[in-house]
Amino acid sequence: MRFLADESVDGPIVERLRDEGHEAGYVAEMDPGLPDDAVLALSRGTGAILVTTDRDFGELVFRQGRLHAGVLLVRLPGLPAGTKASLVAAGVREHATELSGAFCVLSAGAFRVRRPMP
Repeated sequence: MRFLADESVDGPIVERLRDEGHEAGYVAEMDPGLPDDAVLALSRGTGAILVTTDRDFGELVFRQGRLHAGVLLVRLPGLPAGTKASLVAAGVREHATELSGAFCVLSAGAFRVRRPMP
């Protein structure tokens, strides 16, 4: 799968996705400081699912109706980066078929998928 990690995402999450054979771009390596709307547009333009910890992307998607290829919002505060990376990798494995075009939220013990309105 193809992912684009926002710069808010811990590096070990990106490394883990790459280790698992996914293509994972990382805004922190590509263009730090890129505005959220540009990150979302880049994700959509490349067909990459956006991985972020920034809730502002929910605003862009739901309130502003911005198009996207898929968003995975990681809500795992207080956990070590390695633990987060393992949980994200497991969530991607278990829900791979649900990620494209959906807004997903991964939190401790839960994985929610919200599909766009037709």
